[in-house]
Parts: sequence; C-alpha cells; structure tokens
Amino acid sequence: MVNFKMKYYTYVNTLFIVLPMTIIMALVGLWLNDGFVEHWIYGFLKSWIIMVPIAYFSVLIILPLAKKITDKIFYPCKD
Repeated sequence: MVNFKMKYYTYVNTLFIVLPMTIIMALVGLWLNDGFVEHWIYGFLKSWIIMVPIAYFSVLIILPLAKKITDKIFYPCKD
C-alpha cells in the first residue's frame, strides 16, 4: 500500500470524491440536454474535462468553510 504523507491526504481524498461526482453530473447533463445521440462521448468528455478542475478547486475552497459551519452546529460550545 502506498504511504502518502498526511499533507496530501486532503488533496487525494478530494480527487476521489470529485472524479465520480463530475462523471455522473456530466452524464446527466448530457442526457438531459442532448440525449445519447451519435458521438455523445465527445460531448461528455468535453464537459467532463471542463468540470473536473472547476469542481476540484471549488471543493478545496468550500470544504474548510463547510467544516467550520458544521462544527459550530454540532459543537456550539467549543471555542
């Protein structure tokens, strides 16, 4: 098993969350907008390639904020 340093854990974990999420979103978006017509794979790849970096960096920015908000809800006296 590969032993990554803990400082890379968040980045790798985020990648494993973002990749399947963006695949599902790209497929659903393609299905709703165009359907699975001839050469649908090109439309899928185009939207997925654009989605992955946007979603990845968005999650890296939003995750710490979401953790702070969740901690305040579940541990309101912790400060």
